[in-house]
Amino acid sequence: MAKTQIIPDKDALARVGAMVRKRLDADPRAYRIETEKADLYAVGEFMTIRECERLCTMIDFVAKPSSLHEEDYASGFRTSYSGDLDPWDSFVMGISRRIDDVLGLPSENGEAVQGQRYLPGQEFKPHNDWFYTTQDYWKLERKRGGQRCWTAMVFLNDVEEGGETHFTEIGIKIEPKPGVLLVWNNALPDGTPNPDTIHAGTPVGKGSKYIITKWYRTRKHR
Repeated sequence: MAKTQIIPDKDALARVGAMVRKRLDADPRAYRIETEKADLYAVGEFMTIRECERLCTMIDFVAKPSSLHEEDYASGFRTSYSGDLDPWDSFVMGISRRIDDVLGLPSENGEAVQGQRYLPGQEFKPHNDWFYTTQDYWKLERKRGGQRCWTAMVFLNDVEEGGETHFTEIGIKIEPKPGVLLVWNNALPDGTPNPDTIHAGTPVGKGSKYIITKWYRTRKHR
């Protein structure tokens, strides 16, 4: 008899996914993007242009070459610049809490808001936000709050050319529009990680691209 695969945090991912999906479906501000492959929503005018501009300036102060668990900047997999924004800054705290409220998730389950900046030629190749639990880094992430459930991303500026968020398996590209909040569930309804949430930050052709991202865990993030 085949051994049943144990999927960490599966029950929590299913529970949180259903709760947030119900909340977003009832929110008149949230537009469900048409796909059967993932829970994917957009909220227009989530932030004002002035708020976006202020965050862009803050990102410039903290930005450094981006890295991943498995890859470093030199690999060319993720060539943006990024940095965590000060979680105790009152402005950042206010934005973060507004994102919490849209999703209905506890603030303590969220990671620090990260700012990202892409200049011409910079990109983030196709990747998933959920953790691969067979990798060594999972031993640490399991203790730091467990699996990532939902991702929230806010576009902060118009990009002259390129810089779309491309969900490669779903087959859609989302053009950056300042102030738009994009959120998606990293798991399927049964709580297993959703491979169709693989996405890329396509190369910027002209101009620059600024975004903030907040990832949520199934438990309190440490």
